[in-house]
Amino acid sequence: MTTTTAATRVPEFLKLLAHELRWKILTALARSDCNVQEILQMLGEPQNVVSYHLRKLREYHLVKERRSAADERSLYYSLDLEAVHLLYLATGNVLHPALGSAHVPPDVQQWPTPEKPLRVLFLCTHNSARSLLAEALLRQMSHGYLDIESAGTQPTGVHPLTLQVLAERGIDGGELRSKHLDTLREQTFDYVITVCDRVREVCPTWPVETECIHWSFPDPVAGEGSDKERYAAFAQTALQLTTRIRYFLASIEQKTRRSA
Repeated sequence: MTTTTAATRVPEFLKLLAHELRWKILTALARSDCNVQEILQMLGEPQNVVSYHLRKLREYHLVKERRSAADERSLYYSLDLEAVHLLYLATGNVLHPALGSAHVPPDVQQWPTPEKPLRVLFLCTHNSARSLLAEALLRQMSHGYLDIESAGTQPTGVHPLTLQVLAERGIDGGELRSKHLDTLREQTFDYVITVCDRVREVCPTWPVETECIHWSFPDPVAGEGSDKERYAAFAQTALQLTTRIRYFLASIEQKTRRSA
């Protein structure tokens, strides 16, 4: 896995906000515009120190100033909410493309129509819970935009609690099948997502154009306890997968629109 230098460099926006005094100023201005005297009183710092930090915030256009209509000798400072919002999204985008979007999950049905559906494969050891949950959830959330499969290295069949959790979410899992990875070896996929640590260690090599992703999830089948506790483990897995899939879809949307 390679990462660009630009992506690993801490954004200036975060460095700016990380200073305690500047953060206190921004927090105060997020609630109300303030004049210098009010900021000095709030921070309890010398005027030259406060002036320095206000100047830094103005240089990055996070804070605006204007003269008071009541007393032109006094300046009011205000937070530029739109500038902060845009920088916040841009900073998030450096970390993960989906964090640069104000809309997660995206409306998949508004995506450009692809020449052929992107193909996604979920892998785990037994293909009984995690990978099947991911397959069914992504199929529901992508509205047919993606072609989705799942498989395992030691398939054991669809676990009943997998079907129960899906049914609770309004998903009919009747067509789900537990199958061996070997049955898909000749097929090509745009994304291969391992949801099991053991499978990741033995995952075969895929073509260079296939993007390999790992989501580390404990196996809910291995959970112990009462029937209620075991069901809760499956429900928690489905909930966490849903979150991952939401951001996965947003990331795909970013790439799709850039290449359209």
